[in-house]
Amino acid sequence: MTDPTQSDDDSMREVVERSRSGAPAVGEAVRDRFSSDEVFQRIIAAADEEVTSGSRELFFSGLAAGLAITITFMLYASLTAATDSHPILSVLLYPLGFIYIIIGGYQLYTENTLPPVALTLERLASLPTLLRHWTIVLAGNFVGGGIGAAVLSYGGVFTGDTVDAARYISEGGFGVPFVPLFFKAAMAGLVVAGVVWVGFASTDSVSRMLVVYLAFLAIPLGDLFHVVVSFTEVLYLFFQHGIPLYGAEISLFSGLVGFVLPVLLGNTIGGVVLVTLVNYFQTSEERLEEARFEGVSRRLTVPEWVFGRAAGRSYVPILDATEATLFAGEGYRVMVPITNPRTDGPIVDLAARLASDHDDGVVHIVHVVQAPERMSLSTGDAGRRIADVSGEGMANLRSTAADYDVEVSTSTVVSHRSFEEVFNMARRTRPDAVLMGWGDDQLWSAARAERPIDELTNQLPCDFLILNERDLDTSRILIPTSGGPDSDLSAEVAKVLADATGAEVTLLHVVDGPGNRGRGEAFLANWAAEHDLDDAELVVDDGGDVEDGICRAAAGKTLVIIGATEKGLLSRLVSNSLHLDVIHEVDASVLLTERPSSRSLRERLFGSGRRAATVTGGVERESNRSEGTDVQSAADRGDGGIEGTSSQGDGDSDDADAGDSGGASDDAFIADHDDADEEITEDAAGERDGDDGR
Repeated sequence: MTDPTQSDDDSMREVVERSRSGAPAVGEAVRDRFSSDEVFQRIIAAADEEVTSGSRELFFSGLAAGLAITITFMLYASLTAATDSHPILSVLLYPLGFIYIIIGGYQLYTENTLPPVALTLERLASLPTLLRHWTIVLAGNFVGGGIGAAVLSYGGVFTGDTVDAARYISEGGFGVPFVPLFFKAAMAGLVVAGVVWVGFASTDSVSRMLVVYLAFLAIPLGDLFHVVVSFTEVLYLFFQHGIPLYGAEISLFSGLVGFVLPVLLGNTIGGVVLVTLVNYFQTSEERLEEARFEGVSRRLTVPEWVFGRAAGRSYVPILDATEATLFAGEGYRVMVPITNPRTDGPIVDLAARLASDHDDGVVHIVHVVQAPERMSLSTGDAGRRIADVSGEGMANLRSTAADYDVEVSTSTVVSHRSFEEVFNMARRTRPDAVLMGWGDDQLWSAARAERPIDELTNQLPCDFLILNERDLDTSRILIPTSGGPDSDLSAEVAKVLADATGAEVTLLHVVDGPGNRGRGEAFLANWAAEHDLDDAELVVDDGGDVEDGICRAAAGKTLVIIGATEKGLLSRLVSNSLHLDVIHEVDASVLLTERPSSRSLRERLFGSGRRAATVTGGVERESNRSEGTDVQSAADRGDGGIEGTSSQGDGDSDDADAGDSGGASDDAFIADHDDADEEITEDAAGERDGDDGR
C-alpha cells in the first residue's frame, strides 16, 4: 500500500527543487505596487472628476490653492531672514503650501497639467474642455495668490529683515533671460507632474507626503520657478514696494510679461512633456481595456476632440460597483426613463412590447427624480429615502412589463440634472434603445443640464424613441418616410407592433407635384419590401408639403411614427425650436425616432442640413456585438448581452430593500431595486406555469 504522506512529501520536494531560483513554483506572486497601466487608470478616474466639476467649484478650489501658495512664499521669506539666507535651512518649509494643496485636494495649475492632459490624450475629453479647465484653475490660483500678496503687504505680516528678504526673493526672477527662465520653469513643471504620477502610484499616505515634500523642496534648491509663486511675488512687489506699472526694469508689466509668462509656458510644457513622452507612452495600448466596456470605444471623434466641449462621465469608461449591477442582465435591452410611476404606464407597456419580440428581452425602468439644488446627495441618506419610495411606486410598472414575458429591472436616479442623467445612464448601461415620454407633464420639458443640451443629444449612445402619448393606441400606425436610418428604425418598431398586436400600418411618402407620383409610388413599394412591410397600405401625397401631408394622412390613425430628418431632434425638442408642428396638430400619439448618425464638421459647427445616413453612433459598437435597435428578429442578432460583474453596494438594509444597491456622489444617487425585480419575475413565471398546467 502506498503511503499518501510519502507522496505528499515527494510532491513538496519536487516543488522545492523547482523553486531554487527564489520565484514561487506554485501559486501567484502578489505585486506590492501598481503597474503603469493601473496608475494611468487611477489618473483617468481622477481627471474625470476634475473636468466634470462646475466652474464655481473649480475656481474656488483654485483660489484656495493660490492662498496656500502664499504660505510657501511667507515661510520662504521668513526663514531666509531668520537663517541669514542659508541655502538649505531657508527652504526647509517651502513645500508646506504645496502639501496643504495635495492633502486638501485643491486645484493647482501645474498639478493639473497631468490628469486632464491624460484624459485628453485618450480622446475622452476635448481640447476646448482642457483649455477651459486650465483657464478656470489658473484664474483661481492668480486671484488667491493676489489676495495673499495683498494680505502680506498691507497686513503687516512681514516686519524687519523679512521685508527685505521677501523683496530679494521676489526680484530674483526679473534678471533671468527668457530662455533660461523658460527651461527652469519647464524643469519645475516636470517635478510637479512627476509628483502627481508618483502620488497616484503610492500605496500609502506617508510615502506620498515624503515624495511631495522632497519634490517641492527641489524647486528652491534648484533655483526653479513656479508660476503661481512667481505671480504672487510680482504682486507683492507692486503692493508693498510700489513698483511702477511699466517703463522700468522692475515693473508690473515686465513682471507679468517678462517673468510670469515665460514661467507659465515653461511649467505647462514641462508638465505636458512628462505626460506625453514618458508616462503616457510607457503604458501599454491596453491601458484602459480592463476598465472599458466590452465592444465599445468611447473616444471622441477628431472633430469633437478638436472643437467640441465633451468630457466626463458620459465618456470615461471607468466602472464602479453600483454601475456594474446594471450590466448583469443580457439580451435586447430597452431603457425607459420615467418621471412619474403613476402615469408612465403606457410608455413601459410600449417598451415591453418591443422587448418581447426577443427571447431575451429586458426592460430597464429608470425613475429619474429631480433633486432640489440645495439637497446634498453626497451622503446618500436623502437619495436612499427617495429611492425607497420610488421602488415601491414602480410595482405596477414591473407587473406591466412582466406580463409580456420579458425580464424587468428597475433603478432610481436622484439627481440635480435630470435630463443629463438619462444620457449618463444610457451610456453606462448600453441599452439597445431608450424609450422616453415627452409632453408638458414630463420633467424633461423643463430640463436643465449642466452641459449644453446639443452636446448631450448630438452624440446619442443608442437609438432613441420619444413618445408624445395621447391615450396610446397602436392599432393603426402611420409612418411618413423619405428614407434614412431613422425611418428604418420607425419601420422596425412598426413591424414589431404589427406582429405582436395585428396593427394596421400605412406608409406615407410626400412628393412635389403629381408628376412625381409614379416615382414616389415606386420608392414606397421598394421601401416597404426592404423593411418586410408588404402588407402595409401605401400612400403617396403629391402636395409637396410634408407636414400638411402627414396631417392629412394621420386622420383616423392612432399612432404616427416619425424619423428624425433634422440634426439634433432631441436638442430642438428641449429648446422648443423644433419646426415640426405636426407633433401637436395630429389627433394621435406621436413617436419620434432618432438613430446615432455621423455628422460632418460643417453640420456640427453651423447646425444646418439633413442628417447623414451613415449609421455610426456617438458611442461606437462593434458590428458583431450590436446592430442598433434591430427590433425585427432576435434570431438575426448575435449575443448582444454584456458580460458584466454584478456587484452590490453595502446599503443599509433597514432603509432599503435587502439586496438593493445604491451609490452616491455629489451629482447623483443611483439605486437598483434588485429584490423587487426578482420577486415580480418569479411571480410572473409562476403565473405562466400555472396557466400552462391548466
